[in-house]
Amino acid sequence: MTKLETTGENPQELAEKRKMLEVVGSMREMNPMLGLRGCRLGLLFPQINVMQTRAILEAAIELTKQGKRLHPKIMIPLVGHANELKEVRRQLEAVAKQVTAEAGVSIEYKFGTMIELPRAALTADQIAKLADFFSFGTNDLTQTTFGISRDDAEGKFLLKYVDGLAEPGLKEKVKILPVNPFQTLDREGVGQLVQMAVERGRAANPHLEVGICGEHGGDPDSIEFCHQIGLDYVSCSPFRVPVARLAAVQAALSSAQKQVSE
Repeated sequence: MTKLETTGENPQELAEKRKMLEVVGSMREMNPMLGLRGCRLGLLFPQINVMQTRAILEAAIELTKQGKRLHPKIMIPLVGHANELKEVRRQLEAVAKQVTAEAGVSIEYKFGTMIELPRAALTADQIAKLADFFSFGTNDLTQTTFGISRDDAEGKFLLKYVDGLAEPGLKEKVKILPVNPFQTLDREGVGQLVQMAVERGRAANPHLEVGICGEHGGDPDSIEFCHQIGLDYVSCSPFRVPVARLAAVQAALSSAQKQVSE
């Protein structure tokens, strides 16, 4: 753009780039974590949902024609109201119908959402009627439940909350939090929202599949809690998979032992 302004070449292209930058500038936000992202972006710009859905299903159809069996899952992030998911699902099903008609091949897929906001957890029964699965985004759910930004808090006060605050006149540090809630799931707060959403979601949709994704999926204590409340799976980064598998086995064995002793 600087070159176009300097040389004066191609004024039409320059005007288009200026217009594009103006649009980008108008979308800047003071708090982007709670702003125009997730499903909100796709609702304001439906072509994004259409493009991504078409790409997923066309790839799935191509592999199906090669004789490979697969079951794609399309997950919608940052849903806070059932109407958001309802509209996205309408968009998705319209695209799916078009893609399968063009290819002459049908493809089975599952449609679900991430539960990352307290309101979504509280209204899980409404959302579950529109979804095949829930995946709890516990990183964002922790942020929105505690009302703190992980990126900012860990470098400023959160770790001091865990390690302890030194106060004049006190021999021992004052601990505010027992553990970092972004490393180990906060059972008393965030965990209660997850459990509530599981219970309400399955009450409305008995076939609902539920799990979590994020760093908590590789934490043994968090995995134990997930097992206790009946989650179907945990998802985590690759290097945490061995720990997650071991923790899942330990949680299952511990639960079985308790049932035998009872």
